[in-house]
Amino acid sequence: MKRSIGTAALGLALVTMTATAQDMMRHVDLSSPDMVSAEMTRGEVEAALAAATSAAPADFTGKRLSGLDLSGLNLSGAIFRAARLNKTKLAGAKLDRAILDQAWLLEADLTGASLKGANLFASQMVRARLDGADLSGARIAADLTGASLVGASIAGANLGADMRNQSMGLMRGILKSANLERLNARGADLSRVDLEFAALKGGDLTGASLKGAQLGGADLTDITVIDTDFDGADLDSARLIAPIGLDRARNFDKAKNRDRLIKQ
Repeated sequence: MKRSIGTAALGLALVTMTATAQDMMRHVDLSSPDMVSAEMTRGEVEAALAAATSAAPADFTGKRLSGLDLSGLNLSGAIFRAARLNKTKLAGAKLDRAILDQAWLLEADLTGASLKGANLFASQMVRARLDGADLSGARIAADLTGASLVGASIAGANLGADMRNQSMGLMRGILKSANLERLNARGADLSRVDLEFAALKGGDLTGASLKGAQLGGADLTDITVIDTDFDGADLDSARLIAPIGLDRARNFDKAKNRDRLIKQ
């Protein structure tokens, strides 16, 4: 009974707190068994997947799955709402259309994983590894501070803030200090996303929205910005060296702190 109450309380806290994700994590004991242990084995996870149907997908809501090796599994459509997957190995796994809202994936390994159309709302993914992962079309209002997405794809994904409902605070993608080199962000919604000090070298932001995004100190070297919308983006001390298609970007004249750009 205590476990179910704790899970419910954790999920409620994730949804209702208006503090930043970093502030929230300061109130959680990340070394507790609840955050570092697993209550299922890989075999039990596979059994749950085998028993699932399209009408009744595998449901791991609130489950403790931290540290498991779930690499290569087909977890498409599975529900991981408020689950703990800290340091879990999910390399090469398929998580297309999976529900990972309010899930904990601190330092999880999702190298080469497929998360097309997945939901990652209020998810905690600090220092997660997503190199080569495919998150195209996903909804990613997650904290990816210090994460690695080298060569990953967020094409058509929505990381932007939902300005229609602020009762839960500013829920948006946070990619502060993340390694986003060679990121495919074509057509992605990055409006109001925190990209401060992120490395976007060689990334493709063709047709993406950076409206109101925070790009202070970001490395934008060799970035492609054809039809990219810079309206209100903060470029304070960002490195914009040898950009591709800047003359075809939208609203670059409306970006903030353009005079503080580093161009060489």
